[in-house]
Amino acid sequence: MKVDPYKYKERYLAWRERIKDRIPEMNKENSDVSLAYLDDMHIGANIAQKSVKGARSYSRLDGLRDKLNFYSRQFTRRYGLKCITEVTENQIILFFSDMRKGIIKRPDGKPYMGIDNFVRDFKSFWHWWIKVNRKKGNTIPDITQDLDTRREKPDWVYLTEEEIKKLAENANYKYRVLIMFLFDSGIRAPTELMNVKVSDLYNDCKELNIRQEGAKTFGRRIKLMLCSEMVKNYIKWAKLQPEQYLFKFSPRVVNRQLKRMAKKLFEDKPSPAGESYWQITMYDFRHNSCCYWLPRYKSESALKYRFGWKKSDKIHYYSELLGMKDTIVEEDLLIDTTKTEIEKKLASTEREKDLMEEKMRSMELQMEKVMELMKQVEVLRKV
Repeated sequence: MKVDPYKYKERYLAWRERIKDRIPEMNKENSDVSLAYLDDMHIGANIAQKSVKGARSYSRLDGLRDKLNFYSRQFTRRYGLKCITEVTENQIILFFSDMRKGIIKRPDGKPYMGIDNFVRDFKSFWHWWIKVNRKKGNTIPDITQDLDTRREKPDWVYLTEEEIKKLAENANYKYRVLIMFLFDSGIRAPTELMNVKVSDLYNDCKELNIRQEGAKTFGRRIKLMLCSEMVKNYIKWAKLQPEQYLFKFSPRVVNRQLKRMAKKLFEDKPSPAGESYWQITMYDFRHNSCCYWLPRYKSESALKYRFGWKKSDKIHYYSELLGMKDTIVEEDLLIDTTKTEIEKKLASTEREKDLMEEKMRSMELQMEKVMELMKQVEVLRKV
């Protein structure tokens, strides 16, 4: 069974049972359409054509619930709409533009972050609205085509390898192992991390199997190059059995402790990745792990596999952060297509060489015959 550290499933189902047929923060129109959408996403019904099919996770449902509440509140306040489905194309473009510019602010007065997520969630809702209406014979225009979905670069805590080690050295034993495990593996924390069992470690703790059931994207088996001995000793120290979880803790407590340590060890200033050092969380070790492994992996596909990525955009972001540049030279230019062409040319050259050798052998035989005839003629002359 998958461990749900934030209890998304428990929380969402309890909320759905409690509200029954009406979301109290919304009017009836918004509540009805929001619940219809959430219930469809819960079972994987009326998914947009280009979207991944299947039921949405409880963490996703929880996020969509919050976004729908946000849209309902904002559209009613700004445009006087009774239902979020009444919003026009110009209104929605202006709305998200104002969010990006910081005109629309959070309740605490700070600008909203991750606007691309707000946009994508609205697009998801609107494409669902188009599909359910199409089944009823109604045509709904796609007002989301011109929405700006650019992904903003997030702020996070960047630590050098020396700073990672300094943080680990100043932590207690359990936290020291945890920090090095997070840094080495680059595992998503806490979601994937808290689903790792002792039995998921292989080859004397030198390999880690991140099972499909606990992975966000796909299961994978990776090598632990920095912390294997430390993890092996930790298992003995904690007397853990194969079916026990490697780490069991409250994510909130761990993040709070990490912040305390970082505030004590490092200056209260932004790290090179934008976020202040004392704002560190477990997830920041995943970012730092990628920065560590990026220049060490020879293959982009191998790096994507290690971190459970399906796309390369994250790699490009970390490459930019590290100031990496293109150092390839003509001698290195042996990509697959080039290799294929070279292999074809080599094969052709080999065939030409064989033909030339065959011709040479034929000519040598002819020369031998000519020489033999000349000898015979010379003998006849003497006679």
